[in-house]
Amino acid sequence: MSNLDVGDKAPSFDLPTDNGGSLKLSDHKGKTVVLYFYPKDMTPGCTTESQDFRDRIKGFEKSGAVIVGASKDSVVRHDKFVAKHNLPFALISDENGTLCEDYGVWKLKKLYGREFMGIERSTFIIDGKGVIRHIWRKVKVKGHVDDVLGTVQAL
Repeated sequence: MSNLDVGDKAPSFDLPTDNGGSLKLSDHKGKTVVLYFYPKDMTPGCTTESQDFRDRIKGFEKSGAVIVGASKDSVVRHDKFVAKHNLPFALISDENGTLCEDYGVWKLKKLYGREFMGIERSTFIIDGKGVIRHIWRKVKVKGHVDDVLGTVQAL
């Protein structure tokens, strides 16, 4: 389990995405990458968060930032999620959980007295040199994307 901090080198990756693609962190060298981890496609909080990123995409693009979503959902499920909500950015499929482990977002969670392992909603801003510039953990969806956009614009 990773304890990443601001100033650390972001763990690299090369994973499949929606629409039959694949994505490496190095594909976006020189650009700011907003990497957000979310628990599951098609669930209310994850849908709202993804729609918020979609709705503010122009602001991120103006600031030279690329949005990348990541969950343990399959590429097929990502394809359905992207199509249903018209998402204009890549969703990484981390089915084996390596990326979640590398970024330290695979955590013991509690819900209604039940304990289980799952993705802790988290967002990382990675600069063009691959260095982590900002981290949000235990993200609350409401207002989060605005916070991220403001932080990216201030870089």
